[in-house]
Amino acid sequence: MSNVDILSNWENLVKKQLKSEDIYSVLKKENLEGIDVKPFYYSVKKPLVNLPKIEESTHLVARYHESLEEDVFAFILDQNVENLEQKTIFVNNIDLAGHISPKEEDQYFSLIDVFNEKEATIDDQLVKELLAKEFKRNICIDISFHQNAGAAIYQQLGIALAKTKELFEVYGPEILNKLIFRIAVGGNYFFEIAKLRAFKMVFNQLSKEYNLDEIPYIFAETSLRNKAVSDNENNLIRSTLELASAMIGGADAVFTNNYLVDKSTDNSEEISFKQQIVLAYESIINVFEDASNGSYYIEDITRQIAEKSWVLFVEIEENGGYLELLKQGMIQKKIYDHAVEEQKWVEEGKIKLIGVNLYPKLEVKKSVNELYNEKEIKAVRWAEMFE
Repeated sequence: MSNVDILSNWENLVKKQLKSEDIYSVLKKENLEGIDVKPFYYSVKKPLVNLPKIEESTHLVARYHESLEEDVFAFILDQNVENLEQKTIFVNNIDLAGHISPKEEDQYFSLIDVFNEKEATIDDQLVKELLAKEFKRNICIDISFHQNAGAAIYQQLGIALAKTKELFEVYGPEILNKLIFRIAVGGNYFFEIAKLRAFKMVFNQLSKEYNLDEIPYIFAETSLRNKAVSDNENNLIRSTLELASAMIGGADAVFTNNYLVDKSTDNSEEISFKQQIVLAYESIINVFEDASNGSYYIEDITRQIAEKSWVLFVEIEENGGYLELLKQGMIQKKIYDHAVEEQKWVEEGKIKLIGVNLYPKLEVKKSVNELYNEKEIKAVRWAEMFE
């Protein structure tokens, strides 16, 4: 059966079910990313090659707690802990990074962003100190910050490329395989899978501009943007889906932010980590390389996101680069415009947040103008409008 016949059969079936000839207007689903989503896929223009990751098996990362020391192999550290041998450590504190001297068998990664977003500068002294360390990956580019501030997916990736280019121009091509990208994964399940895959594509494309063939090291964490103070169990479900997106999308490490907003208990930290354990050991999705490869839908949106991200990156470069546009307030304005539109969708119920704007529907307590500032990139949760 030809593709035309497959499409025709599907259309006739849906017309019958919907009792309408105008099925595409009924099935059309809007999104703020500008991605064209079809209701039915039966082919892809050009199949994508397998998109590898750096780690053979995704690191399951927990916030350090003494009780987890025997069972957990990868920790995120905010303070010094002695005698953590044969562990993978993600350092999340500037002072701590300065005091660490890894042994040859140790695996240390820096999660400290070397960009000062408010001053629009790179902390050169910090970069040099981190590069002098025997870390597996020394320099972090943090775009989780931008996701939590409301940046569109293509904006997040375009900014990641632009920040990479800024570092490349100062420290040379050898910086590329020293980078680790900290990325927040949101609740748009398939789009977030495509986001990580698209980033692998555009990062590799950027490296090829300099006759290299690099892939990015991705540290993915659950988003804070779609979490709410009420109905904590809903947060738990959301972050589980986000972890699944990260693993299927090919993250090298995953971390679950606490599902309790603005507070943390030993029990909630343990449950947050166990979300990863269940996914990894019962679904085994952390060991596959590019598990979603071959899905027409994901392949199509991956390519669209990659193309839009690259266009934005080129636009940023043609206008002076990331730091220059940050000084001018242009980056802040781009993120602000998208974040505000997204917040309006939440207010109108186009983006559904269970327990906030649906089941039950809470009253709006803060306006968009109270939440956002076009001159500042800052994290805002959707639910803050109702809390």
